[in-house]
Amino acid sequence: MEQRDKEQLFSILMEFLDEKLIRIVGSNPVGQEGPSKLKVRPLMLRGHLAFQMETFMGAQAFHKNLEKSECAEEIVRLLDGSLRQLELESAKGQVRVLISKKGSASIKVKRLQAKITAEPPIVSHNRQKQYILAEGNPVPFLVDLGVMTAEGKIVKSRYDKFRQINRFLEFIEDILPKLSKTKENVIIDFGCGKSYLTFAMYYYLHELKGYSIRIIGLDLKQTVIDHCNRLSQQYGYDKLKFYHGDIASYEGVTHVDMVVTLHACDTATDYALAKAVAWGASVILSVPCCQHELNKTMKNDLMAPVFKYGLIKERMAALYTDALRAEILENQGYRTQILEFIDMEHTPKNILIRAVKQGNKKDNLAEIQEILGFLGSEQTLANLLLDGEGSSVI
Repeated sequence: MEQRDKEQLFSILMEFLDEKLIRIVGSNPVGQEGPSKLKVRPLMLRGHLAFQMETFMGAQAFHKNLEKSECAEEIVRLLDGSLRQLELESAKGQVRVLISKKGSASIKVKRLQAKITAEPPIVSHNRQKQYILAEGNPVPFLVDLGVMTAEGKIVKSRYDKFRQINRFLEFIEDILPKLSKTKENVIIDFGCGKSYLTFAMYYYLHELKGYSIRIIGLDLKQTVIDHCNRLSQQYGYDKLKFYHGDIASYEGVTHVDMVVTLHACDTATDYALAKAVAWGASVILSVPCCQHELNKTMKNDLMAPVFKYGLIKERMAALYTDALRAEILENQGYRTQILEFIDMEHTPKNILIRAVKQGNKKDNLAEIQEILGFLGSEQTLANLLLDGEGSSVI
């Protein structure tokens, strides 16, 4: 950025960094080495207003609490070479910053002229989390799916589902720069089930963010598909359709921008990931489930004393499976992260694989083959994509 842009941005940040700040989100990283995302929120520490900065580096998040001017300086520094986009939301207005590839800054400020009558955000170290879908604002599909009341209050027994939905939308928020604002984005949800997250994805991307999208939900349960189609028609979600079908044999489209697969059992996840790679999907979001394949076949004399404990072997097999899937996607030109989807206290199936297509393939085939040799096993995704069979999945 030019010096005048830095000074202008610093001045604007100093104006908005106060107790009325709701959140700041920085995204669209310049490269792989630096931070991939930035989040800032106000909080009260020992009676003093501070700003908690959360910086994401790969799969890790780092936190620090800063004074107002320190926070503004750090944000300017990150936008000067590390991140290209910033969105600030406050009770006083909004700020949007876009940095071009050449380093020029576009800074847009929308100040609210009307008198703010609502209470400013609560700022304390244990402040209630600001969800993307906020409690108190009724969302029709959440009401019909039993997560919200008609008044927008979260049903107590469904609060974990509400948190899960918002957590999923945070993962999508991170990859928004990978979706097109000028053409229709095709998204497929394999194994959509009751489609809480599918409806949330459509509502967030189309209704809230204004993206042109077409979402296809696929599941093997016809009754679930019929129910979801009725709801989609009821809400007027014209570009959200559900179909009965199998992941491995689905041939309904020739191009997909984003593939979502949540809790597809065992090797069904592998077939979904192979489909996504064959389509050249820009984004893949996968929450694997029931990783039985390695658990049934892996064998190693050195590890035999460990593998004899069934529970330990099962968990190790699940972790090996997902780590190998991530490495195979890296081999196919994706920047891949393994992230915590929801807290372990709610479910052990809490790993999300997020892969973003970047084009540069990782030269790790020998390492993958060596790991599989060590485990004395094969792996379906490796067979589909690394043995010249990837093209056969479509």
